Amino acid sequence: MSEAIRCRLLVRNSLDDVVESLNHRLRGGQANDVRAIVTRLGQGGREPHWFEQLSRDGALPNLDGKSIGSVLEMLFVAELELGPLANDSILPLKVNPARGVDLPDLELGVKSPSENYCTSEPYFSAYERLIGSAHDCVVLLTDYQTAKRQRPLRLQVLQSRYLEGSQLADKNLCEIARAIRPWLLGHGEDRAKRAFKFLAHINQSDWLAKKLLLLVHEISSAEASIDAIIDSAALDFARSNMRLQREDKPLIPDESLRNLLAIKEVNPRYIGILDQTENWMTDAWGEAGRSPNDREWREMLDGPLNGVIGMSFALQWRYNFRSCFAGVDVADEDE
Repeated sequence: MSEAIRCRLLVRNSLDDVVESLNHRLRGGQANDVRAIVTRLGQGGREPHWFEQLSRDGALPNLDGKSIGSVLEMLFVAELELGPLANDSILPLKVNPARGVDLPDLELGVKSPSENYCTSEPYFSAYERLIGSAHDCVVLLTDYQTAKRQRPLRLQVLQSRYLEGSQLADKNLCEIARAIRPWLLGHGEDRAKRAFKFLAHINQSDWLAKKLLLLVHEISSAEASIDAIIDSAALDFARSNMRLQREDKPLIPDESLRNLLAIKEVNPRYIGILDQTENWMTDAWGEAGRSPNDREWREMLDGPLNGVIGMSFALQWRYNFRSCFAGVDVADEDE
């Protein structure tokens, strides 16, 4: 067992106690105990500008969400060094998000969403939606959205979770991928790759993509069941465009419906479904919609596909941790 793995296990097993102590510091309790550690972690080895007010008033200055994340990272490291990792040979810990992981010594990320449950994260590969991150992470859900309405800012961590790297993937898409993986592989790896490429790249705010997602989920079903989904989608197409017209919004293109209906002309139906997911990929992504590389494909073949969050993307990933804390499904989250 590596040093990082051993220490992550200590962090995981003591997370509740660490967060309780962290909240005590955020109220100003025994703040001087962590002064030396946060000073070491501060820019240029200087005491952070927010620490004096925290130690004096048990409050923080007016900070934005990104700065709050940095505050929590430093205080979290301080609690680890004074708590479960005290006197451990891995100390002192560093905070260095530029290396791709917040706590590189532990190979551990720290995420700090507020009551909207969301954070923005660097985008590396669309396949992270299925295979997750290379690193585990601690998620600290704060009351920042509420606390920032009053001055001074008195922040608390409401709940915490420890997530393995593979869990930092899209819950709904992983459930679909896991369900269809055996059937797809029984019909050839090339077909499985096409389906998984679509799942990784899907824009769930796109009408056609969402209907294709339903069909991919039911790809092993009988012809009649697949046709029933398509017929239902045709009715929804008409209803949706009537609503959009009333709201003076752009209509769903007729081509989207034609592409969906074309599946009923192909036997077996699963070939038609995969052909249309490929067509959607070409239209939506062009050459940027690549197939998985060897490492990504091995992880999709053998990995747990056990994501627990919502993931959508624009220029960055948008992680949604709502299902981890509120028990609410994020399957219908817009991009």
